[in-house]
Amino acid sequence: MEKNILESNPRRSFFKLAALSTAAAGLSGLGLSAFARGRHHGGGEGMSEERLDKMLKHLYVEIDATDAQKQKLDPIVKQAAKDLQPLRAKRVEARKRRAELFSADKIDRAAIERSRAEGISAADASSKRFTQALTDVAEVLTPEQRKKLAARLARRGSGHGRMSG
Repeated sequence: MEKNILESNPRRSFFKLAALSTAAAGLSGLGLSAFARGRHHGGGEGMSEERLDKMLKHLYVEIDATDAQKQKLDPIVKQAAKDLQPLRAKRVEARKRRAELFSADKIDRAAIERSRAEGISAADASSKRFTQALTDVAEVLTPEQRKKLAARLARRGSGHGRMSG
């Protein structure tokens, strides 16, 4: 019998949930997380809107999106991508700050904890915004299209789920 993911110890549960969330963030299938993470054609600044448009067009073909759906999905995905970029920057900055604090001559536990909390706060805000966008997208799609998207996310998540920030 499979054990519920939350039944193991809390620390392990956090990392399992984070890994699952990251896999779900395979919404890069929509271009969203890749845009926000800057994985393509822009380094830390995010991918270009042109690249995002290209990824969306590919997805629309894959899920057989109607013109009406495309008109609804474009602004959802593009706004979410814009919203996610600064949150990623906050996570990256918190991680860099912790690295500086860990390598300092004197360890400042309070500053390290503040930096950790800032990183977790940004990650939580990212997760909330991402989930909102994914839910908004799901409401536009038919059940059949959602199944196609879910299959695509599962493919992208297996072996491609990366935690950054």
